[in-house]
Amino acid sequence: MREYQVVRELESIFDEVVSRTEVLLKHIQHSQGDAWALSEPTPDHRWLRQALTDFWYADGQDGRATRPYIGIVAATPEVIASLKAVNEVKDAFRKALAILQDYDKSLISEIKASLPFRHSYLHENLAGAGLARLHLKQTWRHIPYHEIPLSRIKMAWYTSGRSIKRVTVREAESLLMRYDAEADHIRIQLRKLAALPSGERLAQVQNQAPVMRANLFYEEPLPDGHDRKAMNVALPLFVLSEDGRLPSHNQPPPFPSPQRTRAVRSDNRIEDEPYLPSIRAHRYVS
Repeated sequence: MREYQVVRELESIFDEVVSRTEVLLKHIQHSQGDAWALSEPTPDHRWLRQALTDFWYADGQDGRATRPYIGIVAATPEVIASLKAVNEVKDAFRKALAILQDYDKSLISEIKASLPFRHSYLHENLAGAGLARLHLKQTWRHIPYHEIPLSRIKMAWYTSGRSIKRVTVREAESLLMRYDAEADHIRIQLRKLAALPSGERLAQVQNQAPVMRANLFYEEPLPDGHDRKAMNVALPLFVLSEDGRLPSHNQPPPFPSPQRTRAVRSDNRIEDEPYLPSIRAHRYVS
C-alpha cells in the first residue's frame, strides 16, 4: 500500500508540472512580449514550448547532461507569477522523487518510462524521436527569472567551472581500490599515495560542462550598492518588463570556445597536474 501511495503522489505532482507549464505558456502567448534566443533568429511560441516542456532523454544522451535553451523573454507580472508556480511544483517533484528513491530505488527506472504515457500528446509527439523516457534533471530544473528592472544583459559562456572536494589519504585509497588494484597504473598511484603523510588532504577536481552566464546590469544600484548580478542560465531567462520590450543585450557565440577563457587565479592553491589521475586527485600547493 505504501508503494502505491508514493507512486501515486509522484504521478500527481508530475501531472501538475505539466499543467502549470501549460498555463505558463498560455500567459506567455497572451502577453506577446519580445523574446530572443541564441539558436533562433526570431523565437516563437513553438520554440518556447519546446524549451519549457523538454523533460526527455534523447537516444544516446548522457544522463548527467542537460540540453540548454539559451534565450531571454520579456515577462509581465502575470507571467512571472505563473513561472514561480511552475518552479514551486518542480521542487515538489524533486522531493517526491527523493522519497521514492529512499523507499525503493528500483522504482525510479519504471517511473521514468511510465510517466510520459500519462500525457498522450507528449508521448506521441516525442516517442518517434527517441524521447520516450523522462530525464529527471531536465524535469525539475528551475526556469530562471529576474524581477528587478535591468538596463542591459551581457551573455557569455563560462568554461572554467569546476567542483572541488577535499578527500583524505584513506578516502583516496578507497577510491583507487575500486579499480583493478593489480593494474600497473593503479599500483603506481597507490605507491605514490603511500608516500604521503596520512594527515594530508587532497583535492578531487571535476571540470564542469560549459554554461551560459547572464550578467545582469541594474537601471539603478540596489540599496546594498550592487549594480549587477550574474546567474547561470540553461533555460530562457524571463525578465520583468512592463512594456514587453527586452533590455539591451549582446549576441554571444553559439558555442563555447575550446580554450580556457579566464586567467588562472593568483591565489590558486591546487597543483595543475593531478597527483592521482584515475580519481582526479590533486595535491595542494605547499
